[in-house]
Amino acid sequence: MRRRDLIGFLLLVAGATGPLSATEGAHEARGSFHLYLLAGQSNMAGRGAVAEQDKTVHRRVLTLNCDNQWVPAREPLHFDKPAYVGVGPGLAFGKALAEADTNATIGLIPCAAGGSPISAWKRKGYHSQTQSHPYDDAVKRCRIAMRRGVLKGVLWHQGESDSNPEDGPLYAQRLADLIFRLRQDLQSPNLLFVAGTPADAFIARKPEAALVIDGIETVAKADENVYRVSARHLECKTDRVHFNADAARELGRRYAEAVLKRKNVSPASGSASAADNDSRQ
Repeated sequence: MRRRDLIGFLLLVAGATGPLSATEGAHEARGSFHLYLLAGQSNMAGRGAVAEQDKTVHRRVLTLNCDNQWVPAREPLHFDKPAYVGVGPGLAFGKALAEADTNATIGLIPCAAGGSPISAWKRKGYHSQTQSHPYDDAVKRCRIAMRRGVLKGVLWHQGESDSNPEDGPLYAQRLADLIFRLRQDLQSPNLLFVAGTPADAFIARKPEAALVIDGIETVAKADENVYRVSARHLECKTDRVHFNADAARELGRRYAEAVLKRKNVSPASGSASAADNDSRQ
């Protein structure tokens, strides 16, 4: 690693609190430290079984831990329900992005709350299962992270809790409101927002999930900075709700393809890409 890169990396992992150094290395490190908020419910938090590959760190993929300190990213990233957390899409996403852009360090901000409906993702919203305020906590952690890096986007996977006749028809408006609030509170009017769809097995069990997918597609069609990522053909665990570990990793790579498509970078070669992968609707 070049000396300047090493200085930048050490500045990033030194901690999220305190002012940035005024050195050239610190300035360059902040500009190349790309932050992504991981939000939603349990399939973003991850419930897949952790394997050795999930414990292998990438030197340019970091995560903001529960103490708001930057540490090398390894699964599980989340801590919403410690007894259940496992492999989610976040780490695979971060690694894919880091491999595609060798000049960037990827910072993941885990904020998903298992079981949370989208109605909990608003200012002062409370989620009893995790005894948390998902939206307020996410904004607070993003602001802490943004002292060290630049917020590039939001990865969202949520909707299982809203897959019912009462909440499903309201999903598009609630999602649009959430995106508007995040952009406003994080002072990023064009912030990229990438939303994933529920698993095939869950859709088969809960047909109302189609209402959530329709809501995501409606918002994506109306907003050029909102993308949809399909979870088609990704397998669930036996509960027919949560992605297994392999599926979660693949979902993360699909999120990365959507982000790279927006940046017009190929995940394989770093060149312009015309591949769609059902990420934009």
